[in-house]
Amino acid sequence: MVLLHVLAPGDIGGLERVVQALAIGMQERGMEVHVAAILDRPGDHFMFGALRDAGVAVHPIPLPPRAYRTERASIGALCRRIRPDIVHTHGYRADVVDAPAARRIGIPTVTTLHGFTGGSWKNRAYLLLQRMSLRRFDLVVAVARAQLRELAHAGIPAARVRVVPNAWWPDDDPFDRETARRRLGIPPGSFHLGWVGRLSWEKAPEVFLDAAARLRPLPLRISVIGDGPERATLEERARQLRLQSRVVWWGTLARASRFFPAFDAFVLSSRTEGTPIVLFEAMRAAVPIVATAVGGVPDMVSPQEALLVPPDDPAALAGAIESVHHDPTTAAARASRAAERLRHYDAREWIERYAALYEAVRRPHRADRLMQDAV
Repeated sequence: MVLLHVLAPGDIGGLERVVQALAIGMQERGMEVHVAAILDRPGDHFMFGALRDAGVAVHPIPLPPRAYRTERASIGALCRRIRPDIVHTHGYRADVVDAPAARRIGIPTVTTLHGFTGGSWKNRAYLLLQRMSLRRFDLVVAVARAQLRELAHAGIPAARVRVVPNAWWPDDDPFDRETARRRLGIPPGSFHLGWVGRLSWEKAPEVFLDAAARLRPLPLRISVIGDGPERATLEERARQLRLQSRVVWWGTLARASRFFPAFDAFVLSSRTEGTPIVLFEAMRAAVPIVATAVGGVPDMVSPQEALLVPPDDPAALAGAIESVHHDPTTAAARASRAAERLRHYDAREWIERYAALYEAVRRPHRADRLMQDAV
């Protein structure tokens, strides 16, 4: 089987890591795997090195803004050249712009719904276009059960939807706690909160800051790892909340999962999620977790393994964080149980589930081609 993944990668994130793991896993399983990456400027991306090392063919496609006709033509030309059996798109742009190029020449299409974002009017418009495009796919993969209702509302037939939660694959070994705290410059005796993700509306970093402002009596130190369009606004909000001396804005840190043992608590404040990879990283490091009960999060960790709170509720988030500080023994026990749950997210089983889905999608298309050839 020849498989082509298509995405417009961001700087770093769960979607990009899922595509990388899926492509490498299928290549190791014996498929011929290609990854087409739509880039806003020439050059390499962080995910390319590992893909090439694994034998995956990488096709960077740098394009100027809004060159959608050129983008679709480029994907069509690539499909005609490598003749994939399946085109698997990731993200709204690839779903809307690129998948039609494959369908136009008779190639079946699969998409993974990593999560709806929302927020600004522009994002809501993109979301509407993506929902409309999903009706044209041979198969839509949801990464969380919570997405099924959204897909049904969008008019996607249940027969063309499968739920496949993301998997965990070990990457870099984490630093020990002392090394991680030293590298992040955490003073002794601090209660260190970690927030990791894209600084954008769906991740609700401003809710985290509002919660942290309620905890000023604690010896707080906060590490925000990640970047995004809301960074300048968030830095100003931290100043208004008198948190500027407590927060360090690290931006994008390479191999950020190594630093998780430095956290006394990991906080996920999102408004919407699929199956967040960053939560796996916190589970692996056995760090106490405080998270919003959105998307696939409650399927990943129960109240016995993490403190779960409603979204958009700074008071509830602050209360949960405070309880970790006041009762670290109980928090550590929850974190230990969360680490044990990682065995339910085995990457090998995940790869086999996707391989079976690809074969199920390819089979009727292959039969149609054989019939056409016979005629």
